[in-house]
Amino acid sequence: MAARKKRNRHRRRRGRFGFLYPLLSFLIIFAAILAGSVAFFRVNQVTVVGNSRYTAEEVAEASGVQIGDNLCLINKPKTAQSILRRLPYVEKVSPVRRLPDTLELRITETSAVAAVQAEESWWLLDADGKLLEQGDASLRGSLPQVLGLTPIAPSLGSRVAVDQETEEAPLKVESLRALLSALAERGMSGNLTEFIDLTASNVIYFGYGEGLTVAVPMTGDFDKRVFSLQRVMETFAQRGEAVTGTLDLTYGDEQARLLTSRWTPAEQTGNEQEGGGTDGASQPEAGTDTGDAGAAESPAA
Repeated sequence: MAARKKRNRHRRRRGRFGFLYPLLSFLIIFAAILAGSVAFFRVNQVTVVGNSRYTAEEVAEASGVQIGDNLCLINKPKTAQSILRRLPYVEKVSPVRRLPDTLELRITETSAVAAVQAEESWWLLDADGKLLEQGDASLRGSLPQVLGLTPIAPSLGSRVAVDQETEEAPLKVESLRALLSALAERGMSGNLTEFIDLTASNVIYFGYGEGLTVAVPMTGDFDKRVFSLQRVMETFAQRGEAVTGTLDLTYGDEQARLLTSRWTPAEQTGNEQEGGGTDGASQPEAGTDTGDAGAAESPAA
C-alpha cells in the first residue's frame, strides 16, 4: 500500500513538470543550430548588383562588411545606411544573404538632373534634391542651373537646404523637389535645359528642350502639370511642329497656352532693372492657346 502511494506521488510530480521537457529539448536544439550558424556561416564573398557608377569593390568597402564576418549576424539596415552615407550616387540598397557564404548587395543608383551654386562651389543634385557631387563651374556641364535658391551648409549625400527663417525658401525647395520628381517619374528629366528659375514667388520657369520655357505654378499638383507638358509635346510632335516660346501651364490643370516670346532669366533681370514685371516675372506676348493641352490627340495618363 505504501509503495503504491509513493508511485502515485512520483507520477503526479512528473505530470506537473512534464511540459518542461519539450521546452528544454527545443532550447537545446535551437542553441545547437545557433552555434552551428555562428561557427560555419561566414562571409566568403560580397557581390554587388545594379552598380554602374561605383565599382563592386567600392560598394563592398562602403558596406563595412569584412570577409570572415558572420553572415547571419550582419545588421542589414546598418549596412545599407553605411553605403548610402558614403556613396552619394546610391539611392537604394537591399542586402541579401545567400547561404552559405555570400552577401549580395542590390543597389539602385541615382543621377544628377540639375546644378546649384553655393558661394564658389557648384553642386549636382538629383530629382529628390540630394547633393551628389561638388566641384567648379565645369562640373555643371549641360545641366540646368537652379536659380532663386541659396543653399546653406551643403554636404555630400544630404538634401539641399536653405535658410528656414526666410518664409518662401523652404516652400521653394519642396516645390523644386516635387517638380523634379514628377519629371523623373515620366522620364522627362533629361529634357531639362539651361535653368530652373524659382526667383518669383508664385511661378517656376524652366528650360525644356530647344528654345522652350515652361511656366508652372509654385504650388499645386506637379504630376498634372508635367502630364500636360507631355501631352503638348506629343501633340506637336505628331504634327511635325517644333515647340518654341513659352508654354504657360499656370491657367489650370487642363489648360496650356503657347506664347510666341520666350521667357528667360536674362529677360527677367532686364525688366527688373527697368522697373517692369511682377514678382520678378515678365509676361511674354500672347501666342497660341492650346486649350486642353492637346488631350484629344494624346494618350491618357
